[in-house]
Amino acid sequence: MTSATVQSGAEAVDPPGSSAAPDPSSVRAYLLGLQQRIVSAMTAWDGSAPRSDAWVREPGQKLQGDGRSALSEGAAVLERGGCNFSHVRGPALPPSATQARPELAGAAFEAMGVSLVMHPHNPHVPTVHMNVRMMAAMPQGKPPVVWFGGGMDLTPYYGVEEDARHFHATCRDALAPFGAALYPRFKAECDSYFFLKHRNEARGVGGIFFDDFAELGAERSFALLRAVGDAFLPAYEPILQRRRDTPFGPAEREFQAYRRGRYVEFNLVWDRGTHFGLQSGGRTESILMSMPPSAHWRYDWHPEAGTPEARLYSHFLPPRDWLSPA
Repeated sequence: MTSATVQSGAEAVDPPGSSAAPDPSSVRAYLLGLQQRIVSAMTAWDGSAPRSDAWVREPGQKLQGDGRSALSEGAAVLERGGCNFSHVRGPALPPSATQARPELAGAAFEAMGVSLVMHPHNPHVPTVHMNVRMMAAMPQGKPPVVWFGGGMDLTPYYGVEEDARHFHATCRDALAPFGAALYPRFKAECDSYFFLKHRNEARGVGGIFFDDFAELGAERSFALLRAVGDAFLPAYEPILQRRRDTPFGPAEREFQAYRRGRYVEFNLVWDRGTHFGLQSGGRTESILMSMPPSAHWRYDWHPEAGTPEARLYSHFLPPRDWLSPA
């Protein structure tokens, strides 16, 4: 049984869960297939295959298991993009995974997932994150506690309403077969989670985020996980193709680097997946693959009123209903 990935961009969960789970081999096969589909898309975008690293953690190490990391770096479209698969087992859940369920502290666990972050070169193409995972905690003498988590979110540097609406509409449509209430619920959870509390601002325009999820039963919850994973390329690829050739100059790149600094701050300060991976002894190169290749910080900087940079703050970062009529 399994899930919650130990790779960055993957938020670790605070389990409620269920004692039943799909066959782990079915979950693993789906996740590996999803990773391959995404890596194939990355190859098509840049005309060259990402670097691929397979790794194995042997018995006797803090974590056991295996995974594969695919990284594109310095390419024409993806300045840095990674798509990771991991399947690990550990003797005790780390603190980041048991904050809301102290009764599971110390329980053995098994986790698998796919996690990705894409940092395009062109500032007009948004950064994107996606993660899908399943986890099982195995408290001694008790049935396993199983739950699912994941989602995707979009982080533009120069906001475009068409792009935000498309991304959110695709997320809504992926969840629709499982109930009309899930998209607004997961959208609100995403807005709340991907928020830099120390800056009092959102990381981007959100998307969907779900954690501790098993309420549809094991098989139906797994089906929802697959629907979210399958929706990633339809949600993001049209945006990338529309914006990849938009002209830009040094000023746009400088603003992109400044906003990437916010991405770094979120991942290191708030992201439960980063904390989970580091606390559990995960593979550091994979955990920190989500970091942008470069980022800048400026002291007390604010964009000039009326500029596209200022419009990101006024029109795109405040949470809003992207699917209501304009």
